[in-house]
Amino acid sequence: MVPDFENGVSLGEMAEADVLARIFPRLPESASTLLGPGDDAAVLAAPDGRFVVTTDMMVEGPDFRQEWSRPEDIGFKIGAVNLADVAAMGAAPTALVVALGAPPETDIDVLEGIADGLRLACEQLAPGCGVVGGDLSSAPALTLTVTAFGDLGGRAPLTRSGAQPGDVIAVAGQLGSAGMGLELLFATENADEVESIKGSSLVAAQLRPHPPIALGVSASTTGATAAMDVSDGLVLDASRMAKASGVSMVFDELGIARAAAAIAPEATNRGFSDEDIVEHVLYSGESHALLTTFPADQVLPLGFTPIGLVIKQSAEPVYFGNRSLPIRGWNPFIY
Repeated sequence: MVPDFENGVSLGEMAEADVLARIFPRLPESASTLLGPGDDAAVLAAPDGRFVVTTDMMVEGPDFRQEWSRPEDIGFKIGAVNLADVAAMGAAPTALVVALGAPPETDIDVLEGIADGLRLACEQLAPGCGVVGGDLSSAPALTLTVTAFGDLGGRAPLTRSGAQPGDVIAVAGQLGSAGMGLELLFATENADEVESIKGSSLVAAQLRPHPPIALGVSASTTGATAAMDVSDGLVLDASRMAKASGVSMVFDELGIARAAAAIAPEATNRGFSDEDIVEHVLYSGESHALLTTFPADQVLPLGFTPIGLVIKQSAEPVYFGNRSLPIRGWNPFIY
């Protein structure tokens, strides 16, 4: 039975078992669970004998701020960013393990909201994926670490090192919107201003991203040669793929213009110039779009937009037309 605590009770007033009893009923179950929460570890099915595993951390301050994000947003985002890494390997997400540290004065409502956000992320982005365990501790700042698992379904994993000269570079998901949303949030001065911009799709992309999780499997099953999650900016992440594959990447003006056009109406309404939009498409982080390469004769799966071409390794890893691009992007240590 769940303890009958009123809302407004802090973690420091509750036993760990009581906290977990409030959280676990809100979390989604995994379809791959053979043994779920309750023992020292969970047991998951690995149908083809392999599994993809990744982990990501979010710390209050550099990664989110409670004056901007509701607890549900925090839970949704930490789920989404981990699901995106699994999808980038061409796998279907199956399970999450969640570790959470919080100051003792944190209200239990916050943890319940985070659990609700995790459930919504799984339900909306990766149905069948669920939380199979984790840990809870005290910490000076709200901190979440999620480990995600995925099923390759018998396919070879997609990696950063498979891009070949002649391949088409394609992306699924939006580029630049999350970075512009962060810029808008930094420009706010009080809670009322934050609330006034939360209807913006740019802010929503920052606070509650919706990566194209299902398209990771689509890319894998339709012949993609390489893939990765765009978490640190298109140029920086493309340079990593180029170096891993021993190639260079050339973005074309039409492809980048398509990516910019997808976010231009809202960005223009929020005061961003055409140059600002292109800059964010190329360099701002946390978009969690899927960067992929496909053979030139492959019809791109629905949801992917061509943005360039892979060429033989040249002097620089990334070009925009004939111009080499400086390699920079998202840096969590400066926020």
